[in-house]
Amino acid sequence: PLIFAPLGELYGRRIVLIATGSIFTLFHLGGALGHNAATILVTRALAGIFGSAPLTNAGGALSDMWIPRERGIASSLYGTAPWMGPVLGPIVGGWISETRLGWRFAFWIMFIVSAMNALACIFITPETFGPVLLRRRAKRLSKASSGKLAYISKFDVGRSQSLKHILQRDMGRPFYFLSTEPIVLLMAIYIAIAYATLYAFFAAYPIVFQRHRHFSAGQGGLAFLGIGLGCIIGLSCAPLQNRLYWRAMDRNGGRTIPEARLYLPMVGGVVLPASLFWFAWTSDPPVPWIVPVLAGTPFGFSCAVIMQGLTQYLMDTYSIYCASAIASTVVTRSVVACIFPLISPALYGNLGDAWACSVFAFLALACGPVPFLFFRYGSWVRSRSKFALHDEALPTVAAVTIENTDIEKAGGVASSEKAVN
Repeated sequence: PLIFAPLGELYGRRIVLIATGSIFTLFHLGGALGHNAATILVTRALAGIFGSAPLTNAGGALSDMWIPRERGIASSLYGTAPWMGPVLGPIVGGWISETRLGWRFAFWIMFIVSAMNALACIFITPETFGPVLLRRRAKRLSKASSGKLAYISKFDVGRSQSLKHILQRDMGRPFYFLSTEPIVLLMAIYIAIAYATLYAFFAAYPIVFQRHRHFSAGQGGLAFLGIGLGCIIGLSCAPLQNRLYWRAMDRNGGRTIPEARLYLPMVGGVVLPASLFWFAWTSDPPVPWIVPVLAGTPFGFSCAVIMQGLTQYLMDTYSIYCASAIASTVVTRSVVACIFPLISPALYGNLGDAWACSVFAFLALACGPVPFLFFRYGSWVRSRSKFALHDEALPTVAAVTIENTDIEKAGGVASSEKAVN
């Protein structure tokens, strides 16, 4: 994601989504047809690398297509989707592994779904990134003038287009955000803890339900339904968050307020550690199995609203650079999500079910104040950022409409007054 996000901002979202989606699809064949562990591990790693592109560029595309007031539902769907995949995966994979189809058939399912998605990108997905569209328009106008006039996009005025400067400026931006932007860093840590805890459950649930309660692989997968239900409830709360956001805009004269995206994440900051403590101290028999399963519902709800709200906050705060900001959070959560399942068996073996899960609960508790802090001090932090939108630069609904109309009429390009020989 640290590479694909800047590539999307440099060459356009569509070409990146098509290229990575096609390669991602082909690497599923390694799992379906591979004859040794090395082949499967390498192809899975490469599939993960190329499959990460939509996690950043899709968020940028949503920011391109919808103004802040109207993107709430779309960005909520985008924010919830990464949580539903890990929930459905164990359910589908668990039951398939118990049938005569075998575990390899799960890879064929992923191949089919990925191929359909890649075809949709090729035939349906348009280019949405404004600077790239204007750059292409400028090239067409320059060509149409037979070289007499040189057109340039307003986004490229005063910016070097040499490969060296492009790599330094665009490819390094996610790294720069992660190291210098407090908003991106703290959001990345919070999202990483919540997301990685879900992945830790991939190791914890088999211990709690299959080893201690003697569930089968398919039945153990069904235990994730509690988390899935919570994610759906969190998604259904998106209209409520939208209304709170709209009211905040109305109180501010129609001007967007990124901090108004944090109402439900503040609720999630309280519910997340509570749900993890619930699961931790009810996971051991003789507590009925339904009790820890139900603990997954508030966990899924809190993860969904946290992911939705913080992603929307980054979109509103960093505008055209939101893909790079989101890329910083994606790579952080991916690294932490890789580590948590590896340490979970050791934690559960040494500390026991209750205290092992309590470790994740304490981490969530430590991150809980993050949305509250930015709700209170976010405007002050943004005012000291080079890339975040300051309060005076935040668009109003009317201003956005006028700006888009002006760009459409003028083409968003400038021409030189002198003919180019």
